[in-house]
Amino acid sequence: MSDFSHSTNIIKASLTNKADKIYCNGDWTLDGISQLELQIKKFSWPKITTIIFDGSSIQNMDTAGAWLLFRTQQTLELAGHTIILQGLNAKHSDLLQMMRNHAANYQPSTPPPSYNILERIGQKTYKNYNQLIDFLAFVGETFIVFLQAIFSPTRIRWQALFANLYSAGVTALPIIGLLSFLIGIVLAYQGGSQLNKYGANILIVDLVGITLLREIAPLLTAIIVAGRTGSAYTAQIGTMRVTEEIDALRTIGISPMELLVLPKLLALIILMPLLSAYADIMGILGGMLISKLSFGVSMIDFIDRFPKAVSLTNYLIGISKAPFFAAAIALIASYQGFKVKGGAESVGKQVTISVVQSIFLVIVLDAVFAIVFNLLGIGFFK
Repeated sequence: MSDFSHSTNIIKASLTNKADKIYCNGDWTLDGISQLELQIKKFSWPKITTIIFDGSSIQNMDTAGAWLLFRTQQTLELAGHTIILQGLNAKHSDLLQMMRNHAANYQPSTPPPSYNILERIGQKTYKNYNQLIDFLAFVGETFIVFLQAIFSPTRIRWQALFANLYSAGVTALPIIGLLSFLIGIVLAYQGGSQLNKYGANILIVDLVGITLLREIAPLLTAIIVAGRTGSAYTAQIGTMRVTEEIDALRTIGISPMELLVLPKLLALIILMPLLSAYADIMGILGGMLISKLSFGVSMIDFIDRFPKAVSLTNYLIGISKAPFFAAAIALIASYQGFKVKGGAESVGKQVTISVVQSIFLVIVLDAVFAIVFNLLGIGFFK
């Protein structure tokens, strides 16, 4: 006979084996569950097929005690025993039945299937392919709305257009001007440090002028606009998706493309060449300042050399890229805004994706333009 009864101030619950009948005693509650589990692990179970549990001596029982009793019976049944439970009062019996129901309805979570590297690449490729098709469909729909607006200007939401011109253009002048000015200083200082070794300080004009007008100014402007304005566009449209304002617009017969996307697209296409030209001016001023202060190239010499070193072609190449950068930023920002689902977390996620994709596409477009201009014979110093 195995007896694990102890004083109630040490162990509040116990199991007792008397004549191959298991008696459950005391308080089967959370307070003493850890010690009771140790007793059960060390308990010498009778070597008979049918084991009878008597619960008439259980004073109190909570869900922890009921679960332990149920789990013990399950373990014995898996070992080949038949369990008969008797003597439980109605309250304890209901609690034990609740444990049985819970166990019957419990579905253990299965780990996600593991895929090899080729399967993951395939899934990712398929997902990106679907997203690309979806984005191209969005671009096509936007292009149709754009053509309709060109042939019917009354479809353009002029108030929304002017509001976007102000928010994306006028308010962006300080940050674009400051960064372009500083970039001009950096280019002049870094390039001038090398040219000064060969006494070719005047060539700072060539370096700053060509690099800024053809590449740096439009690219820097596009990156700033993507991070500043593109993120705002995505957040605005995404928030309207969350609050179901876009569905409300469709309900009352207003096209979200005409009200939300088209004004943003037109505003950026108009603004980007202007902002790029502004960035050109501020960058040249920065380069001119550092040339005078650090390398002895006066402003008069700088201005005199500038039209000889920098042709109109370089300026036009830089400006011509700006509308394409603008279209890419506006389309991606608007598209990601419409992809928002759920709540605020989704808005933040799509804003991040929008900025990353916009900057990436701008740099890709810039590389494509460089290759195309080179193939067309429009050289760097033409």
